[in-house]
Amino acid sequence: MFYTVVLPVGLAILFMLFLIWTGKSTPGQRAPFYGRNFAHRGLHTPNKKTPENSLAAFEAACLAGYGIELDIQLTKEGEVVVFHDDDLKRVCGVEGRVDSFLLEELQQMRLEGTSQTIPLFAEVLALVDKRVPLIVELKTGPRNTLLCQKALEILNGYEGDFCIESFDPRIVGWFKKNAKHILRGQLAAAPSQLKNGITGFIVGTLLCNFLGRPQFIAYGIGKVPFTASWAQTAAMKVCWTARPSNNTEELQANNDAVIFEFYNPEPQYKTQQKPEEAPPETEKINNPTDEA
Repeated sequence: MFYTVVLPVGLAILFMLFLIWTGKSTPGQRAPFYGRNFAHRGLHTPNKKTPENSLAAFEAACLAGYGIELDIQLTKEGEVVVFHDDDLKRVCGVEGRVDSFLLEELQQMRLEGTSQTIPLFAEVLALVDKRVPLIVELKTGPRNTLLCQKALEILNGYEGDFCIESFDPRIVGWFKKNAKHILRGQLAAAPSQLKNGITGFIVGTLLCNFLGRPQFIAYGIGKVPFTASWAQTAAMKVCWTARPSNNTEELQANNDAVIFEFYNPEPQYKTQQKPEEAPPETEKINNPTDEA
């Protein structure tokens, strides 16, 4: 009776741990991002005078010393641009998907009615020019592999600090396979926030981690399923998106990095422990499934 109950339960727990466990990262990989506040889509403003994911927002973040979180996706002809939504309506007032327009057409559009236009990813990197670390989110779409390949090609020529993240575990997995030297993260939030049925449940509970073995978890503020909490114990912990209404001091205390908008925190709120300063138990966090 004991074995018929305990053995299946034990195997189920082991299988779940296999699904959710994370990849290892080195202190050197974590150092540029640890204890930092990252301006969500640049340091944009609530009044839209400095629009999100614009060169103006990225310059403002650099001048303030904040890390930057930004989003990349492909144009119709395969150029890599910085823009969040799949659709252009909210930010540019134009009907249609980003990937249904040529770069030349996109650059005629205006962000939030300002003089700012949709920038190329390469333009943003040239502007930032190693001044602050970057969290680069790759948006999922019909040409994920091409986006990954082009992003990596561009990033290979950039000498500043950056990491990548995505809601799509297949993209995280691509970087695990093809660019292990780049710190990679899984974006997620509570399944009720993602609202994508079974896909949202799998991503929200981090049961997809086996695909990419992310080295950090960027999780939406709010309720965290127990599987995600377990996974976060073995990876760098990032939260998004902190706003003035949140308890920002608590978020900083409980996370290794914070993605924020619409307030002005200190750029750096804590520093990474040196290996000799770390508690003994943290040195024992190994991931036997990292190469799975």
